[in-house]
Amino acid sequence: MNIRQARTAEPFDDVAQQREAATLGIWAFLATEILFFGVLFAAYTILRTLWPDAFASGSRHTDLLWGGVETGVLLVSSFSVALALRDVQLGGRRLAAWLLVLTAVLGLVFLGIHAAEYHADYKAAVIPGFRYEEVGGLAAQEQLFFVLYYVTTAFHGLHVAIGVVLLGVMAWRTRRGDFLPESHHALEVSALYWHLVDIVWVFVFPLYYLVGRA
Repeated sequence: MNIRQARTAEPFDDVAQQREAATLGIWAFLATEILFFGVLFAAYTILRTLWPDAFASGSRHTDLLWGGVETGVLLVSSFSVALALRDVQLGGRRLAAWLLVLTAVLGLVFLGIHAAEYHADYKAAVIPGFRYEEVGGLAAQEQLFFVLYYVTTAFHGLHVAIGVVLLGVMAWRTRRGDFLPESHHALEVSALYWHLVDIVWVFVFPLYYLVGRA
């Protein structure tokens, strides 16, 4: 017989109130993250409108194959974390823990691929302010593309790294039995965070990898 009971943390009156507070908190946090990425996407839109040829040329330096693989990896990871949450909602524990581990591993795979991309960019000398050897009439404007590319992808990568750690903790807590079908708000907000990471990349991929190849 399952004798585990949902525990309510102070200062909440019950589990439902605690869950509502956690959900409101994560949505407020996600809104601030969307605003930050929104500023980067707005800057990209303005600069691309001003110098479309330079941005198309810069985009052709990105690796379309690896960008596509990264997109697939994150989409699969979003599916696996959703399955983990569903398993906990149905009273599961062991499968959910392994699914969370799988999601974290996929996040590490994404980071590894992107690190390889950065290394290739270094060898190609397309890193403004560090190693940039592009020449030609559009070289100066191309630097703006690369600055936005590295700021956006590096900040996104930081979110992925944080998510990997968070999912590792959630996997450990799930395996330990901390979450119940009626009380799993920590896991739920962690899954929402990971979905944001995936959604942001869905916008990053076409903007930076596909614009010069349309």
